[in-house]
Amino acid sequence: MNLLLVGLGGSLGAVSRFWIGKIMSQKFGADFPWGTFCVNLLGALLLGILSAFDADKNVYLLFGDGFLGAFTTFSSFMYEGFNLFKSSEKLNAFAYVSGTLILGIIGYFAGFGITGMLLNMA
Repeated sequence: MNLLLVGLGGSLGAVSRFWIGKIMSQKFGADFPWGTFCVNLLGALLLGILSAFDADKNVYLLFGDGFLGAFTTFSSFMYEGFNLFKSSEKLNAFAYVSGTLILGIIGYFAGFGITGMLLNMA
């Protein structure tokens, strides 16, 4: 059952990441990896929200390990960041790497904190 939940969530997450990446590239161009940048930040926010719910094991397997595990991508983040440095786009590389890390942490804590406050108000 665990593998089925992770596989189902992962399939949906991977397809969503691919779709959002294509839309972002078409809309903003390929000079900056906007797709991966936005997906990773959104994933951090959503993981913070999911964590605040203290979801049961099956929900976490489906959405946390499955969907968000495939939706966000550390490997693409490293590949694109390295390629920006390699192609002498140092400012874009620095903005991409530091922006992803800093805003990702802020996004996680914002999702966790805001959801926690809303749950305590209910």
